[in-house]
Amino acid sequence: MATSALSRHLSESGALVERHWQELNARRRLYTSLGLALLVLTVFASLWFANDSNAGKFFDRLPHFFDFVGDLMPRDAMEIIRAMFDLPSPYDDGSFKYNYPDGRLYLTENLYIPEYFHKMLETLNIAIFSTVIGVFFGFVLSFLAARNLMPNPWVRGVVRRLMEILRAFPEVVIAGFFLAILSLGPIPAIAAVSIHTIGALGKLFFEVVENSDMKPEEGLRAVGGNWIERVWFGIVPQVLPNFTSYFLLRLEINVRASTIIGAVGGGGIGELLRLAIGQGHEAKTLAIVILLFTTIFAVDQFSAWLRRRLVGDQAFQLAQ
Repeated sequence: MATSALSRHLSESGALVERHWQELNARRRLYTSLGLALLVLTVFASLWFANDSNAGKFFDRLPHFFDFVGDLMPRDAMEIIRAMFDLPSPYDDGSFKYNYPDGRLYLTENLYIPEYFHKMLETLNIAIFSTVIGVFFGFVLSFLAARNLMPNPWVRGVVRRLMEILRAFPEVVIAGFFLAILSLGPIPAIAAVSIHTIGALGKLFFEVVENSDMKPEEGLRAVGGNWIERVWFGIVPQVLPNFTSYFLLRLEINVRASTIIGAVGGGGIGELLRLAIGQGHEAKTLAIVILLFTTIFAVDQFSAWLRRRLVGDQAFQLAQ
């Protein structure tokens, strides 16, 4: 009613615009309704498939979905602290469930590093080393894949296809391949995370390069600068803040990826988490989960702080 009354006071061109807007609005509502209907249908189909795949037990087990929370509660809250810092337990009965001191890594006769902290450092080392390798090769390949810096379509195409292959498979799949060749340990994890990081960062990097201002490069070309000089002095200073931001973001992702790979034999804290869950050791499981959460939160906060220091606070402020 209000729209019809408004249309009577509009000019012919204004009324045409109003009708066109109403048509677009009706079409948007139709597409939204169809999308929601498709989403609901997909969810119900997925639930039916899950129930059928589990021999009709999926819906029967849904009320028990959070039973594992109760199963993770230790008999004493202090057991989590004892498990985290490898302190003796008053409930020690000789089983693996309470053998916290056995994991100590002694530096001297009385000074030791708790097992979970040592394994968490190993996971961080895997993530950091893999990210550095990925940044180095992704940095080099990005300039060869950028359309505005590499006029040769063959070189550009080969580099882009290579990066697509490197990031095509999840890290855990690549890790499984290297674990079969190199056996258990952190080396297969480093290789897997590095390969995926090269492909992922290479794509992000060359997209930043393609959006850079080419005027400095043109000026260097005019005074006789070669390709490497034009890239290093004309493009790199522009893209370095974005490259650094992507590097820090990827570091956060690789900490999580290194944990997952550790669960399949790639070393680090992930392997201990898998064993603790599988053996039903409540205090050990919660200690590792808390340590993981704290570490990832600390890495995230450090990355945010470092990005602000490198890029500047003005990049995070809304334009006035």
